[in-house]
Formats: sequence, C-alpha cells, structure tokens
Amino acid sequence: MPSPAVIVLEDGAAFRGEALTGHGAVGGEIVFNTSMAGYQEIATDPSYCGQLLTFTFPMNGNYGADPERDESETAHARAIIAREITNYRFNRDSRATWLDWLAEHGVLAIGGVDTRALTRHIRDQGALRAVVSTETADVKHLRKAAQGLPKMGGLDLAKVVTCAAAYEAPSPEGAPAADLHVVAYDFGIKRSMTRHLASRGFRVTVVPAQTSAREVLKREPDGVFLSNGPGDPAAVGYAVKAVERLLGKVPVFGICLGHQLLAQALGLSTYKLRFGHRGANHPVKDLRNGIVEITTQNHGFAVKDEVVSGASVTHVNLNDGTVEGVAAPERFAFSVQYHPESTPGPHDSFYLFDRFREEIARFKKAGA
Repeated sequence: MPSPAVIVLEDGAAFRGEALTGHGAVGGEIVFNTSMAGYQEIATDPSYCGQLLTFTFPMNGNYGADPERDESETAHARAIIAREITNYRFNRDSRATWLDWLAEHGVLAIGGVDTRALTRHIRDQGALRAVVSTETADVKHLRKAAQGLPKMGGLDLAKVVTCAAAYEAPSPEGAPAADLHVVAYDFGIKRSMTRHLASRGFRVTVVPAQTSAREVLKREPDGVFLSNGPGDPAAVGYAVKAVERLLGKVPVFGICLGHQLLAQALGLSTYKLRFGHRGANHPVKDLRNGIVEITTQNHGFAVKDEVVSGASVTHVNLNDGTVEGVAAPERFAFSVQYHPESTPGPHDSFYLFDRFREEIARFKKAGA
C-alpha cells in the first residue's frame, strides 16, 4: 500500500504525495524535466546524480520499462516525483512495469504530487535543495535537513559516477567495421553516446574522468570525446588541465559537461543557471547557418558568452540566449551543450557525430 510522503524544500515550501516504491528519506537538488517520454533513460542518466527529479508531464510510466533502455548500470536520480505514476506495460518491447523497475533499483517514487505548483516554485525560486520523506511530516525538521545538504555549486560529481578502469565499449549490431579510434572520457557517459560513436566507425575506449592527457595520448587516438556528466564544471579542474594539454594534438568533441570543460580549457568560464535546462524540446540556433534544432538537454550550469582568442560561440538557446556550442577551428575542437544522442528526444543533431569524423579527417589532412 502507498504511504504518505512529503517533499520539503530548503525555503520551507512543502508538497505532499504518496510513496509508491521505497521508504525513508532522500535529499538532493530538486529539478524538473519537461520530456513527455523516455523516463527510464532519464532516470539512468548519470547527469542526474545527486538530484530529485520531477516530471512535468502528468503521467509517468505508462509504457513500462526494459533493460535495453538503461543509459547506465543503475538509476542516478535519488527520487522520481510525478503527478501520476502508472504501473502499466502497454508496449510489446517492455519486459517490466515502471514501478517494478523503480523498486528493483531502489528509487523512491512519489506520486499524487501537484507537480505544476512544484515546477512553478522551482522556476520562480531556482533549483533548491530538498528532502523527500516517508518517515516524518515535520516540515521544520525536513527543511533544516535540506539546508544541511551540500549545494550543487562546487561539487565534483564526475569522480562519483565515472568508471573505475578503462574499457572498450561494445559496438551495436550492424555497426560498420571500426577504422578510427576514439578515447572517450567518462564524466558520466551514457551508453547511447558510445553506440552513436561506434555506428560512425569508431572503436571507442572509455577512460575514467581523472585520466591524464599523457595516458590518453599513449593510446594513440584519432580523436577524444568528452562526455556529459553531473556537478559543477568549475570543480573538475583536473579534467580542464587534461583537455588543455590535448588541444591541438588531437581533435576534441565535447557534449554537456564535456562542452563546459572544453570551454574552460579554451579560456571561457561557467556559471550556475537559475533552474537549468532539462527536457527534449529546447530550440537551439546554429549561428553559422541559421538552422534551428530542437534538442534534448540536461544541465544546470552554462558557459558565459565571453570573447577569447581562437574560440567562438557557435550555438545559442533561443529560449534564454545562453551559449549552446563553441568551436576552436585552429585547435580542431568543438562542443555543444545539448545532447545530440537524444534518448529521449528528437534526432535533429545526430549529424554532430558525423562532423566529428570530418574534423578528424581535416586534422589528418592538415598533418597536425
């Protein structure tokens, strides 16, 4: 039977619901995602490490779950919060129900929440720390507990979610024979990223976040990929130093946290957004050709729009004008803030994985 649950934010705001899986209390930064589908892929995205995840779409879980949709080995969101969480399996490719999946992965699932009011509060006040509890309804106690949680700013969570040792990523069925080698930094890498790279003819070696540039270059890669990940990019100084030492020696492609780290290596700085961008419907404009892509996003930090020598802003978010892409052509490096691999989301940006191959070819032609 469901048990009463309460969500209390650090500013004292409280929202009530019922726990459908899990028991106890969990805390973290509370955020919202506007995607209408892909809840399993979202929950297993390592970028949600340390967060309580609210879905704005009112129904969550209606097509079930399946291990093939996992983006990593475990769930990273500490709690799933929704208006209605169903336990259906209305999809022939689903082997489990969503609530069974959440229970198996130890995720606290809270339904019956006024997610519209909660989302409006986060949008107005910013992404705050919060505690979800089935143990007590004492708002003052839970508010104090929320205020005692570490703030996302200054947290290096890449080292929390990264792999323990380097490994060769598997190629999907039907992928072409690999003719190029890419080293992918795991700051919280999603499985779909390595699948997209492999489908473009890359052999992918995934390495831990703290791998040095020297170790990467010893592997003689044709390119280096900087993955997505959680936390504050300004706290991942070791990765910025590694990228600085790789620039100009090998082509570099960054996504999300990888984009922010590349930007810092190029001399740009980062800052925390008020409530971040999370969803599968964000319009981004490519300033070089005027094309607008509908993109999947998941980030709470952004790159400042600054002028630095040798680098330029290539993409902007049409909702708020934030930086969504940078490039340093003379150093064979480029990145985007959004997620071209989607999962979930539109396929407008798949071409960026092809562009990575083109950048490698340009590097080789230049004899750099």
